[in-house]
Amino acid sequence: MHRYFTDQRHEALRRRVRDFAEREVRPRIAGMEAARTVCHDLSRRIARQGWIGATVHRAYGGMGAGHLAKTLIIEELSRVSGAMGAMVQASQLGAAKIIHFGSEEQKKTWLPAIAAGECLPTIAVTEPQSGGHVLGMTGTAVRDGDAYVLNGRKIYVGNSHVGDLHGVVLRTGEGSAGLSAFLVEADRPGVRVGAQRPAMGLHGFGFGELFFEDCRVPAANLLGREGDGLAVAYSSSVLYGRPNLTAVSLGIHQAVLDETSRFCTERERYGKPLADLGTVKIKLGRIQSRLLLARLAAYHAVHLLDQGLPCDAELMNAKLVNVESALESARDAMDIHAACGLFTDRPVERYLRDAHHILAPAGTSDIQLLRLGELALGTAKGEWSTRLADVVRMEAAEEDTDEGAASAARSWERTELQPAG
Repeated sequence: MHRYFTDQRHEALRRRVRDFAEREVRPRIAGMEAARTVCHDLSRRIARQGWIGATVHRAYGGMGAGHLAKTLIIEELSRVSGAMGAMVQASQLGAAKIIHFGSEEQKKTWLPAIAAGECLPTIAVTEPQSGGHVLGMTGTAVRDGDAYVLNGRKIYVGNSHVGDLHGVVLRTGEGSAGLSAFLVEADRPGVRVGAQRPAMGLHGFGFGELFFEDCRVPAANLLGREGDGLAVAYSSSVLYGRPNLTAVSLGIHQAVLDETSRFCTERERYGKPLADLGTVKIKLGRIQSRLLLARLAAYHAVHLLDQGLPCDAELMNAKLVNVESALESARDAMDIHAACGLFTDRPVERYLRDAHHILAPAGTSDIQLLRLGELALGTAKGEWSTRLADVVRMEAAEEDTDEGAASAARSWERTELQPAG
């Protein structure tokens, strides 16, 4: 099934990310679990591999590899560490707003730094009182001459404690047309990061609070035009957030299967491997079946996205299927491990904790079902994926030429083969 969607470049990329994850990430997991804080050095080390720039066009120093390649990167990192997979997905989500709404000057300034791993971007939308209801936000950005003055509080900001550049959506007016987005440097006066709070899982990844207190940013830091904030928030969530989180769930799901299969062959009951028991085989079969269906949904959705085809429904469904199936499989794995799964010397309990973290961002399963129901009824308000179509087709046309294909291959190879340091 892999080969139906992937080519040799994708599979080479998968192998390189997997090798890096095993060598550089796995040895640090115990430390991250014990510390339960953001792992700054590993986040930077991963960023320097160039993988944050998977969907950044080659003209700005990125891989120009597309959403399927991005999915493979996040999946393979998450197979070893959900926390580091989450770090990469949040950074790529932060890059999306510049890719699709940034001015040429903003793209030239920030995308090369992001692609090189010198800048980790975030996107800050959610507020304490409004939660997932974007239109309920109350944080403000007030025009003052050639600047805006920002005031507000954002929560659940992925990479809050390692981010260098925050994409912040705030109110500049009333209603749905009164939201605007800004690029705000993390070291700008008036920006404050809240204290990190211990979380259930994803230890090593930070998703905390940002405070903006009379923070002045140049008018040139406005993303798009005034009033584009809702489009920035929604398109980033639908076109990047949902597939990115799908990939994290997929990697965790694969790890659940790998670890549980290994446990069943090593653990003995009644003088033979646990795997010989029919009831255990049935549970393993369920995990395997869920994983096959989940991967198919994930790859199909981003394949359509890369082709510039409408795929909002597929992206929603991919997140729904992957999150729910990963949680179900993790619970089955805990059943198989029984009391052994309750101790931290085995990773299965970490997988269950990490999988729970993927449920809420970019919409819970109920939200995905609600939106899918609207699509079924014909009451959905347009498709965000169609707005990406022209950009994707332009890049695809460029690669159709021999010179373009050769350039793309060199770009992938150059990025993938960077030394780990």
